[in-house]
Amino acid sequence: MSSHHDPRTALLPERDIHKIPVMECRALGIDFGGLTAVDDFNITVAPTEIAGLIGPNGAGKTTIFNLLTKVYKPSRGAMFLNGKNTKHMTTIKANKAGIARTFQNIRLFKEMTVMQNVLVGLHNEMNYNLVDAIFRAPKYWRAERIAKERAHELLSIFNMQDDGERKAGSLPYGSQRRLEIVRALATNPCILLLDEPAAGMNPSETSDLMENIKEIRDIFKIAILLIEHDMNLVMGICEGIAVINYGRVIAKGTPEDIQNDPVVIEAYLGKERENAEGHRH
Repeated sequence: MSSHHDPRTALLPERDIHKIPVMECRALGIDFGGLTAVDDFNITVAPTEIAGLIGPNGAGKTTIFNLLTKVYKPSRGAMFLNGKNTKHMTTIKANKAGIARTFQNIRLFKEMTVMQNVLVGLHNEMNYNLVDAIFRAPKYWRAERIAKERAHELLSIFNMQDDGERKAGSLPYGSQRRLEIVRALATNPCILLLDEPAAGMNPSETSDLMENIKEIRDIFKIAILLIEHDMNLVMGICEGIAVINYGRVIAKGTPEDIQNDPVVIEAYLGKERENAEGHRH
């Protein structure tokens, strides 16, 4: 992760130095009714990098994810995916082009089975048409079979292959989180955006999740950008981190740089102090 003025700085992982960044944001900004929510947001994410966005609550992190996934149109600036300008992309096109995300509040189809949830993600990859589906042509059955095998493979990354027929809503919380990641992976992304994946997880689930995230990067050779409050997780797996405060990047660097950055410490400790004082009143 590096600034766009010099996308080849040593911050990009060594293995990705000569590759086109999977995602590059240049001076991205958005205003809501005259208020600037995000301003001058610049990052470069390498093709197999695990990168993090951190910052106090209300700093603009989820707004940035909404810009990256085309839920919002930026007021200014540009975003590139594998070198292509994404200006005219809709949310659906962005997903087909390779941007997948999970949400802070789990958004599974709770009444559907685990397998059906993954199959929904796989529909991007299906190559039969409506006529085939209506007449249940051989092509349809073949595609269905391949999709189910693929869903089974994806579930097995998280040891969830035996949960296929369970209702998604009946899974324990940590498993629902993992299922949401599996469904996002089913869309065959080149970058996976995880919005607070460790929220609500206990320490042992969180450490499993860290391993899972590394595994996903290694198996699928994709980039992962995560928003997270759990500093152990962020510092444990991210290679590049951007710190957001009041909608702007206030620091960028390796976990080590970030931990020792006085501006970051001030932003966080300042917030903590305000919160503590707020609770006292």
